[in-house]
Formats: sequence, C-alpha cells, structure tokens
Amino acid sequence: MGLISNGTTIFDNGSMASGFGSSLNFISKATASASASISFTSGIDSTYKEYVFYFVNMHPATDDIIFTFQGSTDGGSNYNTTATTTLFRAGHNEADSDSFVRYETSHDEAQTTGFIDIDASIGNDNDQHTSGFLHLYNPSSTTFVKHFIASNQSVSSSDYSVNTYMAGYFNTTSAINAIQFKFSSGNIDAGEILLFGVN
Repeated sequence: MGLISNGTTIFDNGSMASGFGSSLNFISKATASASASISFTSGIDSTYKEYVFYFVNMHPATDDIIFTFQGSTDGGSNYNTTATTTLFRAGHNEADSDSFVRYETSHDEAQTTGFIDIDASIGNDNDQHTSGFLHLYNPSSTTFVKHFIASNQSVSSSDYSVNTYMAGYFNTTSAINAIQFKFSSGNIDAGEILLFGVN
C-alpha cells in the first residue's frame, strides 16, 4: 500500500517510513454499507497532537448530496460542537464545456452547532463518490480551540470532477473525543474511513 522511497514502503501496517520525519499510526477503520453514519468514539485522545481521517470512495444512496461531519465533547452522546468554517471548490465537467473556481458561501458555517459541509453535489451513480482526508489538530487541548482542514475529490451529480477545500475550527476549549461522518440526507451506500494518529 502506498509509495516507495529508497526501497522502503511509506505505509506499512499504518506506519510511515522514519526518514519522512513523522509517522502515521493506524488506529481504526470503519466500513459503511447502507449505514446512516460512521462514528469514531474511541482512539481520539491525548496520545497524538494530530489525527487524520482518510475517507475512501464514500458513495451516497441519495443523489446530489453533501458529505458532512461533526465533533463531540462527550464521547459521541451529542454531535453539536460550535464551529466556524470556510470552503472553496474547483471543478471541470466531463463534456469539457465548463469549469469553475469559487468560494462557496452557502457551505460556510458561522458558529454552527449543526453538521459541517466537507463536500457537496455528490452523485450516486456507480462512478460518482468522494474521497479525501480530514486533519484534526490537538483535539484534547483544554486551552485552545480545535483547528481542522479537509480536502477531497468527488464526481458530482452533474458529472463534474470537483476538488474541494474546507478549513475551520471547533470553537471550544473542551476536548473533542469523537467524530461522526454522514451525508446530509440518506445513507452511506458504501465506503470506508481510516483513522490515523500522527507522531
């Protein structure tokens, strides 16, 4: 799995080669099959200062839908942590007749306690889904807010290749100890999410 450098596999059972100065340590994986959501309620603690979620081929049951997430400060009993975010996207259609780069205010959040948009307009054809990553920084801090960034590639319901960039912060000094992913409507038809801690 992954890249090769000087004959050493970067990702080998979840670890990155030491020559890269840091390592990814596999924590857990969740696989969806007609699932309402994917939740990580363990493994997010003070062990690491950074956590990375890789979501792979997240395919919605519903067409033209938004991929979202939220954090919890009570181990997953509630996903309603106040957050502020920004999001922009670039896209190009299969017909080679249109492209765009734009800041999308409709997907921004300003002190929301609802679920946060990571990607939008995802199609549910068999060749349409989203894949990417979410980085969460120092979630166990009880001093500072919790920053996050995400980037992903999707195939939209209107057959665009779309690259989305989102960033923001959980506006709380309480520790974030659980994360949930879901689509804005309908089930996750298929896909998997892997959680890593970063040394």
